Amino acid sequence: MIRPILRGRPRRAAALLAAAVTVIAFCAADAVARSYPFGPRTRAVNDLGNQYVPFHAHLWDLLHGRSDGGLLVNWQSGYGSSFLPDLGTYLSSPFALLVALFPRDEIDLAVYAVTVLKTACAGAAMAWLLLRLRPGRWWAAGLLGAAYALCGWSLADASYNPMWLDGLVALPLLCLVGEWALTGRRRLSGVLIVALAWIANFYTAYMATLGAGLFLLLRLWLSGLPRRPAWAAAGRAAVTVALGVGLAAPLVTVVYFGTRHAYPGRVTHFAPVGTEDLLARLLPTTYGFGSPAVFVGTATLLLALALPFHRAAPVRVRAGWTLLVAAVALSMQWTPTHLAWHAFATPNGSPYRQTFVLCALLVVAAWHTLSYGVPARRALASATALLALVAAVASRSGLVHSYAWPVLLAAVAGSLGGLLLLRHLETVRPVAAAPTAPDAGDGSAPRTAAPRTDAPGRGARPGHRAALAGLAAVLLVGAQVGEAAATSAVATRLRLNHLDDYASWGDRQRGQAEAVAGADGWPAHRTDPGREQTVGNDPMVVGGQGAQYYSSLTADVLSRTLTALGDGWTSRGRNVQSLDNAVTDAIFSVGARVHSPPDQHQRWNPRDRTPVTVSRQDVPPLVTVRPPAAPTARTGVSAFGPSPYRNQELLLGTRVYTVPELTVRTGDGGRPDRATGDSATGDRATGDSATGDSATGDSAAGDGTGTVIEAPRTKAAEGRRPTITARCPAGSEVYLWAPHFSGTARLTATPAGPLTGRFTSDAAKIAAMQRLGTAPASGPVRIELSPTRTGTVPDGAVGCLDTARLRTAVRELKDTGAEEVTVSDGTVRARLPAGSTGTAVVAAPRIAGWRCAADGAGAEPARTYYGLIAVPLDGSATGITCTFHPPGLRLGTAVGGVSLLTLVLLGTLTAVRRRRPAPRPEPRTTARPRERTTSTL
Repeated sequence: MIRPILRGRPRRAAALLAAAVTVIAFCAADAVARSYPFGPRTRAVNDLGNQYVPFHAHLWDLLHGRSDGGLLVNWQSGYGSSFLPDLGTYLSSPFALLVALFPRDEIDLAVYAVTVLKTACAGAAMAWLLLRLRPGRWWAAGLLGAAYALCGWSLADASYNPMWLDGLVALPLLCLVGEWALTGRRRLSGVLIVALAWIANFYTAYMATLGAGLFLLLRLWLSGLPRRPAWAAAGRAAVTVALGVGLAAPLVTVVYFGTRHAYPGRVTHFAPVGTEDLLARLLPTTYGFGSPAVFVGTATLLLALALPFHRAAPVRVRAGWTLLVAAVALSMQWTPTHLAWHAFATPNGSPYRQTFVLCALLVVAAWHTLSYGVPARRALASATALLALVAAVASRSGLVHSYAWPVLLAAVAGSLGGLLLLRHLETVRPVAAAPTAPDAGDGSAPRTAAPRTDAPGRGARPGHRAALAGLAAVLLVGAQVGEAAATSAVATRLRLNHLDDYASWGDRQRGQAEAVAGADGWPAHRTDPGREQTVGNDPMVVGGQGAQYYSSLTADVLSRTLTALGDGWTSRGRNVQSLDNAVTDAIFSVGARVHSPPDQHQRWNPRDRTPVTVSRQDVPPLVTVRPPAAPTARTGVSAFGPSPYRNQELLLGTRVYTVPELTVRTGDGGRPDRATGDSATGDRATGDSATGDSATGDSAAGDGTGTVIEAPRTKAAEGRRPTITARCPAGSEVYLWAPHFSGTARLTATPAGPLTGRFTSDAAKIAAMQRLGTAPASGPVRIELSPTRTGTVPDGAVGCLDTARLRTAVRELKDTGAEEVTVSDGTVRARLPAGSTGTAVVAAPRIAGWRCAADGAGAEPARTYYGLIAVPLDGSATGITCTFHPPGLRLGTAVGGVSLLTLVLLGTLTAVRRRRPAPRPEPRTTARPRERTTSTL
């Protein structure tokens, strides 16, 4: 019963087999590595824990109507961030919607299921494409499809960057669109597939589109079409891509302009890896963060290497696919083409994000080898010799560990054994040998070779043939699943050694979420989930409305404003942190703050089991009114000075800090050295080679100048700690601002007991301002430092907060502030006291896209008040309304509308042409044969 079904629907059978093998190998690898959800080890490394899981949690809240904000503004993160660019970057894949089917506290499992499903769909799509290119064994197409889905790029890089997996799915689908363009079929389906690919993830869709374009050019050359039909096919493909990208434009343009307004982050320069590292990544169980993961399985690699020696395949096919694979491999190593693959911007992090295109071409080349029949022993021997040469060169790479060799030998044995058995079955078949196609290589009807007669009767025993075929399948499937699972398991384990990792949802997040929910009062006030963060996007995971935010699209104005106020960040300014400070809480209307112990999952944190608590304070409303004497509403972030304490006062409108002179001493009582810029830490890179700016891009962050605090070099030096002494008013709160210091700081001899401020800084991080306690009645304060690495303490590092003045300032802002504030997605409305004059300030960053109006006046771009949204008042307004429109949305909508209209017109014209009645043929008449005459012409 099964066999006739498979014969009738080979593509569907191949797709199902590819998906099944992919899921089995993927999950088996995590089980072997004891990784979540099959073991205690977390898989939430790097951006998976910091970005993708939190963003999917926010999507879950959005789909269930529980989020603060909507599609336009995410009010939970960064005091109000543009959400549509984040949606287009992280969440626009149709697969992402599946998280809504899982419980909220199983969000990690939901993301894992989406990751597995995407990977399986990529394998199914590739298997379908292979049988569309050339006829062949359905199960072989399924195994090669799984090889593509389980390629090294997928297992080592994309498995913890699940948004990239949409490109893995898109590439074979876009190649299929190219096949349709060759024959002029399914134009509407082609446009929709292109649009869906670019909507799902435009970044990898761009690379997939380039790869599909190269694929189509080679197919045109192999088809042997005349010039005119070939140009027509290329034109159809170009129009299909243009219309598809046009339909995706509303989202793509928003992401593009969001990138334009994002904090610049780090500028990197491409450096190609060595040949030994490149070849090493072709082998199983090798792993390296900065090298291309081109592993596609040993059987696939052997078939691809055998293609140039496979005489059954046409010369044009052998030459074309071999040269294309080589050209793409070389393009990954040359800077101009490397930039072209990455939209002319070297990525931060893994520099070989286009590797999946090369993996796909290797799989397609292997299919062309197998579809013309299993290569002869001489071709397989040549391929094995090339693989041995690859292994010999790769052995010099540090990426190859000892356990790689037994895995490789087992995979070679299984792969060669399976292929030789298949070759044996072909040669003893009493009917025609494997079909070969004409030299055109365009998939036209195959011609058959003469049957062998040297082994009569050997192919007549079906039981024997079935046993051999089963053994070949077991060898090939076993080798593929085994080495793919081993490669994935090794990558999972090694990632934990050099990437940050985070715990899955558990008791810590559950306790934080309950504390936030109990104190939440939005929009009357904000509730910050706390300074002791679990991941870089805690507000999306546990709720609340804080400063904390991590995205590739973190707004420049947000990062610079918070940095100027003394906040810390990681990822070169794109991961801003929560700032536990009474003044900034008043400025941003943070009326409740959660205090948690340090995350115990991080081994470097102190062991602390104190319970989660919530502190509350009286704060102004979300919208306040500053008097006419305040600085003009056009004052931007650039107006900030070097001191975060004075910058906080500028935003508050009142002097509340004393910034005393300080004295820094080494552990033995001496004066430390002074430092300027990069010399402060020795190994800390504060400069940017491309721009010359400091790492923060703003002098308010501290540029590394100040007093050098050296890390202890001996055990004896650890007992002699450097100190900072200063004089603060009695009873004031003492803060320490040391953005380029790493270690701990404690205030000694305090009436309420000292607090321990923990500071962390390096090439990509700066430390946030910390509260250390209360100044004693005598006035002098002494701060003991315990550095963990050499850093600096800037001049003006100590700030003494007068809490009485702060309470007075808050009371005044409340008296003159908004009487009522309502917030709905991208709209803020505030009712103000009658006769308000000066400037209305919304406690949200003035990111691009905000437009405001007083009462019913026409909206205009919002002004800025030291980085916040501002609206000038003339005394007649009783309220303001601010609305947010993401930059690029109108342009993208217009482009999308034109594309949709063009598509409708083309569809209508096609339908009209089809409905036109065909011209009636003239009736045939039987004519008498004319007598042959001799012409005189």
